[in-house]
Amino acid sequence: MSSSGFTPEPINLDAQSKSKEAQAIKGLVNASARMREEIGKVIVGQHDVVEQLLIALLCRGHCLLVGVPGLAKTLLVSTVAQLLHLSFRRIQFTPDLMPSDITGTDILQDDLETGRKQFQFMPGPLFSHIVLADEINRTPPKTQAALLEAMQERHVTVGSSTYRLPAPFFVLATQNPIEQEGTYPLPEAQLDRFMFNTIVKYPTASEELEILMRTTADAPPKLNPILNDKQILALQDVVRKVPVAEHVFMYARDLARATRPTESEASPFVKEYLSWGAGPRAGQNLIMGAKARALLHGRFHATTEDVRAVAHPVLRHRIVTTFQADSEGINADDVISKLLKEVRMPLEKLSEKAVT
Repeated sequence: MSSSGFTPEPINLDAQSKSKEAQAIKGLVNASARMREEIGKVIVGQHDVVEQLLIALLCRGHCLLVGVPGLAKTLLVSTVAQLLHLSFRRIQFTPDLMPSDITGTDILQDDLETGRKQFQFMPGPLFSHIVLADEINRTPPKTQAALLEAMQERHVTVGSSTYRLPAPFFVLATQNPIEQEGTYPLPEAQLDRFMFNTIVKYPTASEELEILMRTTADAPPKLNPILNDKQILALQDVVRKVPVAEHVFMYARDLARATRPTESEASPFVKEYLSWGAGPRAGQNLIMGAKARALLHGRFHATTEDVRAVAHPVLRHRIVTTFQADSEGINADDVISKLLKEVRMPLEKLSEKAVT
């Protein structure tokens, strides 16, 4: 495994450990149901988005939310922060935003005891449990890099000092897919730092009617916190202990490798429609996402169906389509959907070998 922290922890099989893990799963399922109910008081629809946010949080990952303005992305994130009893900061990314504006800076202060001046660090908005980076593609690469370093290392460096960020630390960045003028698109290597690329879609007709009726009436309901930071950290540890069968690992590997046009076993349509495929981090996130999804659905084992369920948000920002695909109106999601139909399960391959 790589150094990015995805090595599974060994499973403790003693009865006491099993009982604690079973209780943790039951508590997580109940908390998830309560959270969905509470979120439903404020947010209409967006069930897939909510589940992907919860999965990423449980996996210590980060999300990139892509959607047009007015789809309640900020409201959703702030609602989740309230329910999780976590600190929340929103940063509006602009072309003049500097790294120190988000990480913090050293300020010269008077020392009351000695009477001398000394530098004192003033933390920036990154020092929160949940950070919403609004329109991340509107700020220059230097500031983007500062955010991405904090996401990966979970600390910031100012001058010669390093400061640890609070745990849990969860970044949700938004991008507007319509306006690209005057923006700084994230390079593919930096996009790879996000566990999920979550698409926030328009509401259905019935959902939009309910939105209009709710938002033009009384004030929004009061929300009650469900989980705190210590409980979330404990659940994050439980996620990493979820067992995964070898054939599920093999399926995640095969799915990630199937996106690479340079591989000899790549299908003709991948070689035609993709110029770059997903790296090993994609397979790691497929497995971790499958583990968290299994727990949210009340199971203590991940399956290939869990891997398939998280394939689109994990892969869509890790593959690059060709000009041929763009000219034919084929996007990354279309390619992933075709791969999910064509990549066979490892057990199917083993049964074929047994027959021959």
